[in-house]
Amino acid sequence: MTDNNTTEPALSSDATQVRAQKLAILREKIGDVYPAHFHRTMTNGELAEKYKDLESDVETQDVVTVAGRVYSSRNSGMFMDIHDAGGKIQIFSHKDVTPQEARDLLSLIDIGDIIGVTGTVRRTKRGELSINAQSIIMLTKSLLPMPEKWHGLSDVELRYRKRHLDIMTNEESKLRFQQRSKIVSGIRRFMENDGFMEVETPMLHSVYGGATAEPFKTHHNTLKLDMYLRIAPELFLKRTLVSGLTDKVFEINRNFRNEGVSTRHNPEFTMMECYWAYADYEDIMDLVERMFGQLAMAIHGSTEFKFQDKELSFKGPFKRVSMPDSVKEATGLDFRAMKTDEEARAAAKGAGFAVEKDWTWGECLAFIFEEKVEPTLIQPSHVIDFPKDISPFAKEVPGEPRLVERFETYCNAWELGNAFSELNDPEEQRKRMVEQLEQAHARGEKEKQLDDEFLDAIDQGMPPAGGLGIGVDRLVMLLTDSPSIRDIILFPARRNKQD
Repeated sequence: MTDNNTTEPALSSDATQVRAQKLAILREKIGDVYPAHFHRTMTNGELAEKYKDLESDVETQDVVTVAGRVYSSRNSGMFMDIHDAGGKIQIFSHKDVTPQEARDLLSLIDIGDIIGVTGTVRRTKRGELSINAQSIIMLTKSLLPMPEKWHGLSDVELRYRKRHLDIMTNEESKLRFQQRSKIVSGIRRFMENDGFMEVETPMLHSVYGGATAEPFKTHHNTLKLDMYLRIAPELFLKRTLVSGLTDKVFEINRNFRNEGVSTRHNPEFTMMECYWAYADYEDIMDLVERMFGQLAMAIHGSTEFKFQDKELSFKGPFKRVSMPDSVKEATGLDFRAMKTDEEARAAAKGAGFAVEKDWTWGECLAFIFEEKVEPTLIQPSHVIDFPKDISPFAKEVPGEPRLVERFETYCNAWELGNAFSELNDPEEQRKRMVEQLEQAHARGEKEKQLDDEFLDAIDQGMPPAGGLGIGVDRLVMLLTDSPSIRDIILFPARRNKQD
């Protein structure tokens, strides 16, 4: 009922049809139900902060204008809670304070509609911060019902497919993505404060490289050229270092790998990659520890925090774990004493490990490490002493030519980062990349090519440097207590609905 003399037509029993009918009535009554112009004087969060000390049962003469989505309605709309990104505020509409024109809208407002309200600020006897509505404006009529607020979306797949509803009805999801934004901006501020310059490198590559992964392929019509979505920005960032533009360069980037999907893998993912001239992997370890500590403080107010049932500490220094030494401790296999690939394969098979017939000494070592040691790395740890034959871009460990100055940072048995003392010997670099290319072709990756432009840049001379790649998504998972990567990616990859 809109007033004492006008009776509205009976509404359908179907919730969606009811909303469509109300939209038609609103168009007749007020015209534009989706106005282009509306200006708040403050957000709900700003309102709550400004009047946090307002005592109960006190009404001010302050007139404010707020807006938000209706989440609850009681007593035929006399009490409504509206939410914006900053919080909620209660709207009170009563004949003593609210004009009839505004109250006529109440029966046409549904949960999920977005409204604007102007009125005076008060705190009720029960302590609820409220606005005595003097005017109500319809800003957006929602044509679909919202999920039940207090339970949100119980269907996990629906949460990922309709993330807008998940965030709308789940405060934990909303907080998680707010924290993700805080973490990414925190990484950027940390790097800038440490003297690094941010750059942007291409996402479309004519030659893919910088990592070993299956790429996504596309085609450039104008150039008549097959191209690949980048699997890593490494080779372009190193060319930036060669240029002398800066001695400390970084990029927060999206990478794409046409591989499996799991709780820790998404086909497109975020990395922070950096290169630091005249530094080595020891300097990078320190950088990682300082960054992780600062991010934990920003999110938790402490370097100590909980992930699922584990108490984790991002307080440096992190434990250092030698790959061959840890394998020896876990299995008794002394890879340092093994001289040939054949000896390594035989020892691994003798210990019950299923290794391939063409695996190298380093591949056998890395495989056994992944099987026996990696699952034990719960607290943050830097794994060092990587085999050279699986690390084509790292410098050798002095006195140990089969090992390189590379580390990976682990936590909760997850790899979070990968870093090198970067190889800058152009002849050695070309040799290793050619070997890597031959291995790729042997595996059937016939499209894999040598990046001659990168090698030409290295021939020009790249300073000694430390390099690092951090998996931002996994880091966010840890810091937000999220067991699945799909919980911290707004719109994760998924199958088509009909599949």
